[in-house]
Amino acid sequence: MAKRKSSKPSTLRNMLRRAGPPAALLTVGAFFGGYAIIGPNGALAYGDIERHLGQKQAELASLSKQRDVLKNRVELLDPKHADPDMVDELVRKDLNVAHPDEVIVPLDGK
Repeated sequence: MAKRKSSKPSTLRNMLRRAGPPAALLTVGAFFGGYAIIGPNGALAYGDIERHLGQKQAELASLSKQRDVLKNRVELLDPKHADPDMVDELVRKDLNVAHPDEVIVPLDGK
């Protein structure tokens, strides 16, 4: 007669084989679910994202205003039709040229 093997290892092995894939899926699902809720782009970070968006929109508005000012100055210096006042201002500022009888009034307080 042949000896019968203990059924305990095969039962444990069968149980692990049947429970392994669902447990792995539950673990992966819990990881991604938790990340979707508390991750940096998750549901709980929505308020921070909106606040950050508001800051960036204010920064964009400020930069757009500066860009418009610079664009206007560039247009005034177009070689085809340069604005004489702008050219005079830049020459006096860059070359530090002024007549002795002129009074220079700084407008920006510097």
